[in-house]
Parts: sequence; structure tokens; C-alpha cells
Amino acid sequence: MSSGGFHVHGPHDHAIEHATQGHSDHDEGGGASTNRIAMFTAILATVGAIFSYMGGATQANAGLFKNNAALEKAQASNQWNYFQSKSTKQSLAELARDLAPESKKDKYGEKIDRYEKEKKEIQKDAEKHEAISKDWDKQSDEQMHQHHRWAQATTVLQVAIALAAIALLTRRKWLERAMYGVAFAGVVIGALAAVHV
Repeated sequence: MSSGGFHVHGPHDHAIEHATQGHSDHDEGGGASTNRIAMFTAILATVGAIFSYMGGATQANAGLFKNNAALEKAQASNQWNYFQSKSTKQSLAELARDLAPESKKDKYGEKIDRYEKEKKEIQKDAEKHEAISKDWDKQSDEQMHQHHRWAQATTVLQVAIALAAIALLTRRKWLERAMYGVAFAGVVIGALAAVHV
């Protein structure tokens, strides 16, 4: 602060001057290293948040797909129950035909043929629902596998962030290198999740 040609330092001026000159003379580039780690940590936190979101989304999808599989399985079960009731009616019609006088056998024969035709349609529908259910189950399992990959990637990035904090506090170069290595591993696992591996 200047007044009439006189320069008076404010309480923070010395700190600002010291910061602008940098701390490169301390800890082999400690200021630059600190800034680099801080920036890297912010990037890791952002990537970790994205991975976490993707993990949550895939888990929700897995639950939704499993629910769809259960609904299709219930439909298939209903169709198989309907098939069974038609089989029972067909068996009763066959018994009635065998016990009926010759003049009524054709009437029961027509019913038997109709039940056989209906059973084939019902069976086809039940098998279709079972196939759809298996497909939903498969998709659910794939989403859960992907969810686990996203969760692993997020956890590894959190470990890298913790290493960054320790590296900043201790100013240990090996911890900084470990942070970069662990972060790289987390990004690789996230990439595997993205491509469904």
C-alpha cells in the first residue's frame, strides 16, 4: 500500500510475494509439484464421480432387467398353467370319446383336435416368454458385471486420491509416483467397464 511515496506492506503482501516467486527453491520444485498434485486430484475426483454415476446407473439397469425377467417368467408360468389346463381338458375329452357311443365320438374328436391346436399355440407363447426372460436375465448379469467394474474403478481412484493427500503432506516422491500408478490402474479398470470387459 502506497501513501505519499511511501510503501507499506499489508499483512498478506509478503505471502503473495513469496507465492509468486514460487517455492521451487524448496523440495525440488515443491510448489510446482503441489500444484500438479492438486490439479491431478481434482481431475481424479471428477473422473471418479463419473465412474460412480456409471456404477449406479448399471446397478439400476441390472435391477430393472432382473425385474423384467421375472415378469416374463411369470407370463411363461401362466402360459404353462394354461397349457396344463388344456391338456387336462384334452385328456377328459379323450376319455369321454373312448366311453361315448359311436355316434358321439366325432364330436369329442373335434374337441381333442381343437385342444391339441390350442396347446401348440400356448406352448409356443410360453417358450417365447421363457426366451425373453432368459435374455433379460443375461442382460441383468452383464449390467451387474459392468457395475462391479465401475465400482472397482471408483475405489481405485479413491485410493489414488488418498495417496495424493498423503504425498502432499509428506512430500514423498515415491508416494506421488504411486498415486499416478494407482490412478492409471483406476482409469484402465474404468475403460474395461466402458467396453463391457
